[in-house]
Amino acid sequence: MFYSLRNRLILFFVTLLVLSFSTLAILLFNEARSVIRSYIESSALEKMDEYGSYVDMVQTQIYDLASLVFNSSTTEEWDSIVSNPDLGSGEKMLAHLQMSQFLTRAANSYSSVSSVSIYRQEGLWIGSGSASPMESGDFFKQEDWYTRFFAEGKHWAAAHQDQAELEQNNRHPVVSMLMPIGSFEPSRTRSVMKINIGADYFTRPLDRIHLGEKGNIYLLDENGQPLLEPSSFQISASDRERVRQIRSGPAKQGVLYVSDEQGQTSIIVYKKLAMTDWMLIGKVSEADLYANLFKLRISIIIAASVLLVTSIIVASLLSYSITKPLSRLVSAMNDIKRGDFAKAQRKIPPALPVHSEIGYVTFTFGEMTRQLNEHIKTEFELKLLRQQAEYKALLLQINPHFLFNTLELLSSLAMQKRTDDTVSVIESLGKMLRFSLHINDDLTPLKEELKYVRDYIAILRIRFGERLQINLQQQPGLDSLKTIKFILQPLIENAVKYSLPERQEAIVSIEVYRAHRHIHLVVQDNGPGMSDESIAKFLHAPSPARLEQILSSSSWHIGLGNVLARCRLYYGDSFNVHIRSRPLDEDNEQAASGTRIELMIPITENVQKPEIPDIETMKKER
Repeated sequence: MFYSLRNRLILFFVTLLVLSFSTLAILLFNEARSVIRSYIESSALEKMDEYGSYVDMVQTQIYDLASLVFNSSTTEEWDSIVSNPDLGSGEKMLAHLQMSQFLTRAANSYSSVSSVSIYRQEGLWIGSGSASPMESGDFFKQEDWYTRFFAEGKHWAAAHQDQAELEQNNRHPVVSMLMPIGSFEPSRTRSVMKINIGADYFTRPLDRIHLGEKGNIYLLDENGQPLLEPSSFQISASDRERVRQIRSGPAKQGVLYVSDEQGQTSIIVYKKLAMTDWMLIGKVSEADLYANLFKLRISIIIAASVLLVTSIIVASLLSYSITKPLSRLVSAMNDIKRGDFAKAQRKIPPALPVHSEIGYVTFTFGEMTRQLNEHIKTEFELKLLRQQAEYKALLLQINPHFLFNTLELLSSLAMQKRTDDTVSVIESLGKMLRFSLHINDDLTPLKEELKYVRDYIAILRIRFGERLQINLQQQPGLDSLKTIKFILQPLIENAVKYSLPERQEAIVSIEVYRAHRHIHLVVQDNGPGMSDESIAKFLHAPSPARLEQILSSSSWHIGLGNVLARCRLYYGDSFNVHIRSRPLDEDNEQAASGTRIELMIPITENVQKPEIPDIETMKKER
């Protein structure tokens, strides 16, 4: 079927779009990236060379000024007068004034220098151009640049606010060079000279070096710390390690390509400055560097998308009569998968002429859906009817069973002329029969069920007298809970019936309590017990054949089997049962511990019965 519409469309799309535009986009993008990368590398290194020459010029002026002040006789005389304790304050004030004027003249001789100040350890400082030639106070001893100079011998201070600059209403950050006065060792001097250069002198030309739109270039000192805007210096630990390796390497400049943990590639451009151990380093991601190229690629993709949309429209016009019915059939199949046959039938397209393949598929699928829906409805209704019939049959099996036993008891009491006991049995039997007449109500309040059980216990106590010891314990607060009818009486009847022949006294205990969202109904006796085979049979849910066997059985297992079958029919998987028993040993009669049956039914509290729906109601709803 090479000439089919589907294969021709596939060939058209692959040839026109996938091959042509993919090849064009890959070649164009790779070639453009290579050109841009080469240009960026050469341009960045060239501008870094220019910036390095500029920094060397600024540093040369700073060192010249520092040498001028350090070697000046004015500085030597001022230091001598200030250090002499025998001289008066007037002479020292005159020396401060002369020194301040000298510093002002020196600072004005260099365009890059903002101010010069000298700080002494006894807590005074003198600056160029200050309103007062001498200031007192040891505030500067707490400054980072001061403590690091004496502790680490650090001669350069990164961009910061300076008190001398603030005195002149200059709030711009400065970069400072520190130099001891009178000695080259910071530990042997009492005065330190601080030359301030406006950080703008470094940042303005540095801002003209661009690495993409968001790439950053940093000026680092000899320790790898930023000199300009330290707060904006945010690089990862791996990048810091790369800076350390670059600094310790022999290369003066270069370009590195690195990848981060997310697999994104970045470009690092670096240059070591000649005069000091400073270094320029810049980093930019390829995504930022090739932003314009990515925009070009997006434009190509848009152009390809326009052609794709045009091709799809043309192809849609050709295949509309095929794809639309098939899409509706697929949607109808999904609804059928979820079981919504009515919605699926609404989505099935109208049948086309039978000689068309699509028309034949549509017609066949619609007929199959209709027949399958009818079949499922019929089977579901039959299953519900069968379930209701089984449950009602099991319920009807209980009522005659205890009634016959009670009538036999009344006959015996009448023959013995025990009038009071006969009256009590008749009253209890009447209450039980009145309760039993409501056979259409599957659920009953637990309080009513236990009242029914107490009436039955009253009959048993009259029947067996001192040979029966029976006790019922109920946890408080269970009156609002509901359970299915006649769930305890058959178990109590079996416990009494099969305990008395083996024991002088039958002991039966009944316990009702609530735990873990279930009602626990426990009946325990001291009878002969049950075999493991019998217990295993009751613990497994009965098949339909087993239900028929229970309904037709007349054995002593009818009570327990009936109760378990009804619970499983009504509660399904939410119901559970535990049976614990030790069979009677003929050689050791005391070894038997009786049987303990524990029913765990889900809590139902003031709700309508949902488990066994009414078929007639369902038919009306349909």
